[in-house]
Amino acid sequence: MNLKLLIEISIGLLRARIKQSIVAAVGVMFGVCMFVTLLSFMNGLNQMLDGLIINRTAHIRLYNEIKQSTDQPVNASKAYKENINFIHSIKPKDKGKAIYNSESIMHALNQDSRVLGIAPKINTPIFYSAGGIELPGLINGIDIEAEQKLFYLNDYVIEGKSADLSIVNNSILLGNGVAEKLMVEIGDVIYVTTAQGTISALKVIGLVQFGLMEIDNTQSYTSIQTAQKLMGESNNYITDINIKLKDLSQAPALAKDYAKRFELDAIDIQTANAQFETGSSVRSIISYAVGITLLIVAGFGIYNILNMMIYEKMDTIAIMKATGFSGKDVKYIFIFLSLIIGIAGGVFGLAFGYMLSSIIDQIPFETASLPTIKTYPIYYNPTYYLIGFTFALLTTYIAGLLPARKAGSIDPVEIIRGK
Repeated sequence: MNLKLLIEISIGLLRARIKQSIVAAVGVMFGVCMFVTLLSFMNGLNQMLDGLIINRTAHIRLYNEIKQSTDQPVNASKAYKENINFIHSIKPKDKGKAIYNSESIMHALNQDSRVLGIAPKINTPIFYSAGGIELPGLINGIDIEAEQKLFYLNDYVIEGKSADLSIVNNSILLGNGVAEKLMVEIGDVIYVTTAQGTISALKVIGLVQFGLMEIDNTQSYTSIQTAQKLMGESNNYITDINIKLKDLSQAPALAKDYAKRFELDAIDIQTANAQFETGSSVRSIISYAVGITLLIVAGFGIYNILNMMIYEKMDTIAIMKATGFSGKDVKYIFIFLSLIIGIAGGVFGLAFGYMLSSIIDQIPFETASLPTIKTYPIYYNPTYYLIGFTFALLTTYIAGLLPARKAGSIDPVEIIRGK
């Protein structure tokens, strides 16, 4: 088998049916182009939404939850210990939100090889005050460096710098929605009232916006030290420990392990964002399904064109076999013909897919709820291009295999006799 000769014959057959060959290649090109573009756009959208929610959510959150006491005095009584006791209207037991022995817990977590990093936090409800306006809200006392490293806080700061929280005493990074309602700007001073009734003055050093109204209209940030002062607590007071893991899939199991080990409440990211993750998965599946469907449709087009070509080239096939070409050679000629269409369509499809993605990436997309997003999101992942090209070759190979086998099994004597 002379491979070079067989490829040359395949190219000759393509040239003889150039219009049909171009139509088949365009079908493959369109399928690959849309496959790449859809996946790039849909996964860019998923990444954008991940940045709004999942990137801002700890993989595991350790905290103390206010809940009913499981141990009631009646259960300790010898007279009723073995009985089933029904107790109504149990009041929740407030053992305090503080995480006791937080330093040793954070040290143990930092020594865990599965942990990427930890960020201590203080959550406290407050009232924002400016003139006669009072708004309920929440202040997060944070370790600025850890918050930026693990949760990309600076990506959501629209004015000012988050680093100023650790430089300027009694400062606050105000939620943009809160700032609009209080009608304050950077450099202004606002007053906040804690649940204990303490009133403190805080200087606005920046504005932050996450694109989620319920967060932007309530939450703000201060340093941990400032939050401790607001609450009148000691410098080891912590209410939350947020954990980022190296492997996100370990979060559910490790949350249970840490809750038992440190005697704290724990919630993992899968539990907290189950509906969101399901939406991202469904969008990706739809993108793959649409792209693959387009390539399969293109494959049927190639199959039909090759079938017609075989019927029209019966004489040519008979002559080739009569002059010494084997049925295997003829089969390879048509498989090569199909693969040439797939390669040409795949290459142009990748090129046009990249061009279309680049065009979409430049289209302005500005909304008040997403201040950090300026254009439509596109995720340029080489894997999508590799999958698209591979599937184009696979589709065209399968589409050409059946006609090629038919061409290889043609008996030249019957063709010539029929003529």
